Amino acid sequence: MKPLRTLALALLLAPFMALPTVPAVAAQPAPLTEAERADVARAEAYLNGIGTLKSDFLQVGPDGGVAKGTFALARPGRMRIDYTEPVPNFIVADGKFVYFWDAELKEQSNAPIGSTLADFLLRSEIRLSGDVTVTDVQSGGGVLEVTLMQTGEPSLGRLTLVFEDRPFRLRKWRVLDAQGLTTEVALLNPQAGVELDPDQFFFRDPTRRRERD
Repeated sequence: MKPLRTLALALLLAPFMALPTVPAVAAQPAPLTEAERADVARAEAYLNGIGTLKSDFLQVGPDGGVAKGTFALARPGRMRIDYTEPVPNFIVADGKFVYFWDAELKEQSNAPIGSTLADFLLRSEIRLSGDVTVTDVQSGGGVLEVTLMQTGEPSLGRLTLVFEDRPFRLRKWRVLDAQGLTTEVALLNPQAGVELDPDQFFFRDPTRRRERD
């Protein structure tokens, strides 16, 4: 598994990474039925109701490689993902930028939040329309899947949010990147509305911390 590329893709950063893209196609709104529009509205309302969220996660890459870690979200604008296995990479969104720390290379990369697929989840108001296009809605067996793309950049890939009913909550997401590779992240025991330490949403270089110690 290639940690930098695979981990970043799984965490909604596909547009940030320098990957080959497929030819762009016109982004047309999906011809949703009334029931599908109601499902999208339910997903949108749920996402807007999240102030904070924390969870363990299990990630499966396109090559079958498995990674584990923790996920924390504090809307608007802040997010942190810490990988515990196989390498201690982490990603931090501080409200303006998204930072990716590559533990093997001991290097960080960053990009404005607005240039990543993570942007729509971190907004103060989430809208599954406008600059985000719903391309597919699937429901059945107590599961709802909503697939999205950036309206103006359809070649950057697809993001599928997977919700479960009773209670209605986000349980996983899948990223289909520009190369046609899929990475899935499953949330394990997600907890919404919890108190989170705001200090974790700032990027700090781990090597500098060790030097001070």
